[in-house]
Amino acid sequence: MTPEWRPSPNFGDRKDGARPELVVLHYTAMSDCEAACRALSNPETEVSAHYLIREDGHVIQLVEEEKRAWHAGAGSWQGRGDVNSRSIGIEMSNTGFAPFGAGLMDSLETLMGGVLSRWSMPPDAVIAHSDLAPGRKIDPGRRFDWRRLARQGLAVWPEYGDAEPDPVRFHAAAIRFGYSAEVEDDIRLAAFRLRFNPSAEGPVAARDVAMAEALALRWGIDRQPAVS
Repeated sequence: MTPEWRPSPNFGDRKDGARPELVVLHYTAMSDCEAACRALSNPETEVSAHYLIREDGHVIQLVEEEKRAWHAGAGSWQGRGDVNSRSIGIEMSNTGFAPFGAGLMDSLETLMGGVLSRWSMPPDAVIAHSDLAPGRKIDPGRRFDWRRLARQGLAVWPEYGDAEPDPVRFHAAAIRFGYSAEVEDDIRLAAFRLRFNPSAEGPVAARDVAMAEALALRWGIDRQPAVS
């Protein structure tokens, strides 16, 4: 894959010698890809991403992977902040209300395969914008097909059994998997469900607990409190 090169001025050096160890997926929430590209290249917006994928699958590169694009904003994952310095950001042209088309998903898989290989990242390095910024961001949203990526080894999806609908167990597991301990419980639950249980509503359900514990058991880590 050779993306179209449209350089954005909105980038800098990665801080403190950081290198890419995460991939963050976004949707643009704009009317079309060209509008998003203009916004991601406008110095006044102070936002960018490394890649932008058009609805038909055409891939645009805005920032070199070695550089720090401004896509993640405030937040943390697995107890660590400054996600911009530690990640590669991929924007997908989608309003947030429409399905992600086959052409876009095909290109995303090809692009991500290359990124993960180049930077020796495992599948659990791929996260949603909503994962690192719960309560502030909701992209790529309920319509995004995380299970498709997991089947290709490009993200994770838990194999889970039965559990009790225990909020204490759920939140402990969700935090161990990577979600912030610094947000309210209902916000953490909502962020988790955006990705893993989008049809759920109401209090913590048995499926939430089972999924979170399966994720924590396989991909969770011990960590220190988040530093912004």
